[in-house]
Amino acid sequence: MTSNETDIYPENVFFCYPLLPDSCPRAHRLPALKVAMYVLMVLMILTTVFGNLLIIISISHFKQLQSPTHLIVRSLAASDCLLGSLVMPYSMVRSVEGCWYLGDFVCKVHSSLDMTFSISSLIHLSLISVDRYWAICDPLRYKMRVTNNIVTVFTTFTWLFSFLYSFSIVFSGINKIGLESFIMQVYCVGSCVLFFNKQWGLICSLLTFFLPGTIMSSLYMNIFYVARKHAKVMSERVTGGLKSQGSAQREGKAAKTLAIVMGVFYLCWLPFFTATAVDPFLNFVTPGDVFDALVWFGYFNSTCNPLIYGFFYPRFQKAFKILISTYTCGCNDSIFFAQLI
Repeated sequence: MTSNETDIYPENVFFCYPLLPDSCPRAHRLPALKVAMYVLMVLMILTTVFGNLLIIISISHFKQLQSPTHLIVRSLAASDCLLGSLVMPYSMVRSVEGCWYLGDFVCKVHSSLDMTFSISSLIHLSLISVDRYWAICDPLRYKMRVTNNIVTVFTTFTWLFSFLYSFSIVFSGINKIGLESFIMQVYCVGSCVLFFNKQWGLICSLLTFFLPGTIMSSLYMNIFYVARKHAKVMSERVTGGLKSQGSAQREGKAAKTLAIVMGVFYLCWLPFFTATAVDPFLNFVTPGDVFDALVWFGYFNSTCNPLIYGFFYPRFQKAFKILISTYTCGCNDSIFFAQLI
């Protein structure tokens, strides 16, 4: 360590690579805080991986669940499961220790996969909203419009677009054009940070979050309006104008589900993409730990997705019980198939 670096860093600072003069300093955290961070992140990773695996296995195992909607949900679960298994563990070490130990090339691969699975997850959420809109607002033509083959085409396109878009941006370096001098000033060995210039910060945020978010919001609002209208008509037919208790309960459940879907989506992703779009115009004033926290808020959406799209639906709950009883008790699952109909 040179004399200038001794003046910059106090003596009790540890470095990612102590033998290298341009090493990044490790994050200075209390041991109790590091343990708490590791425990929380490991629980989040396990919930993400195994929750989405349960969705994938359930839909793949039971033909009764292999509808177009559920095939989109399965593809969504695959995105979230891969994010939890291939990206989040390495992000955890980077976030807690403040160091990246796997080199620049693996850093680029990690950043590309991070973008790929996150963007894929966001687009799948939009596809689900479109599917639900057609199913509820235009049910007569839904079965002709939405088939398993059509869903396969759209999910395949989603995966290809997410992969090509993410890897081309990261490996071409187009997102760093104009930031070369700034990156040279802040670069140190042991860092793995993905910077976006003003143009690409806006493009990525608008294309991968604000556009899908606007589509989801408008479609779900229309779905809620039509669902309330249908419930009111059915209630008037059954009770002669008096709203039945069952109709009111259905409206309340629909409103609650839509509120949870949109609330979790915006809570998890809005802070991150707002910072991504605004931070380049403010000369990157957002502290690294704050931006790290925003990244994990985005990851949390993949943790919540199996809870929202799986555990809230009775068919998935029955499928989970059947799978657990089959693989833990050795019961024959064929006797339970009728329960899913």
